[in-house]
Amino acid sequence: MKIGILGSGDVAKALAVGFLRHGHSVTLGTRDPSKLAAFAAANKGARVGSFRDASLFGEVIVLAVKGLAAGDVLRDADEDNIEGKVVIDTTNPIADAPPTHGVIAYFTHGTESLMERLQREFSGALFVKAFSCVGSALMVDPKLAGGPPTMFICGNDDDAKKTVGRVLGQFGWEVEDMGRVEAARAIEPLAILWCIPGFLRNDWMHAFKMLR
Repeated sequence: MKIGILGSGDVAKALAVGFLRHGHSVTLGTRDPSKLAAFAAANKGARVGSFRDASLFGEVIVLAVKGLAAGDVLRDADEDNIEGKVVIDTTNPIADAPPTHGVIAYFTHGTESLMERLQREFSGALFVKAFSCVGSALMVDPKLAGGPPTMFICGNDDDAKKTVGRVLGQFGWEVEDMGRVEAARAIEPLAILWCIPGFLRNDWMHAFKMLR
C-alpha cells in the first residue's frame, strides 16, 4: 500500500521503517522536511514532504504526532485529502505537564477520548486507534518472551479495522477489536499504565497481552 505518515518523531520514523520493511511505499509529512533529511537518506524509498503531500500520497494515513497537535496537523493535511481514507490514529491526549510519580496527565476525561474529538471534526475519515499503547521501539516486529503482544484497536468502520488488522499482523501483533470509537476512552489510558514502569524504573520494553 501507499502510506502517508503525518509526523517526524520516533513513532513516525519507527512505523515508516516498518512499512518499508514489509513492502509498502511511504511518504512522511512534516512542517520542516529538513528534520527528516538524514532519515530519508538512511532509509531507501522513504519520501519526505509536507503534511499535505503525505495525505495526498497515502491510501492509508498514519497520524503520528503529539496529541495536542493532532487537530492542527490534520487541518494542514487538508480534510479533503483524508476523506474516505483509513487513518491509523496513534495519538494520545498527553497534557503538557510532567508526570506525577510516573503517571502522565491527559487533557481529556473519561467521557470523551481524543479520537472521538478527531472523528467528530474530520467525519469523512475512517479513524482506527492503534499503536497507542506501546513505545516506538516495539511497534514493529516485537520480540518478547511472552510471545506476540496484543494491540487493542477500535473504530467505526469494520473494513478500515480489517485493513489495520492486516498491517498489525504483518508487524507481528495479535489484534483485539474493541468496537467503535467510544472504546478509545479505554484504549488511550493504557498508555498511562504503559509509561509508569518507564518513568519509575526506566523499563520501556514491555507490552500488553490479552489472555483467555
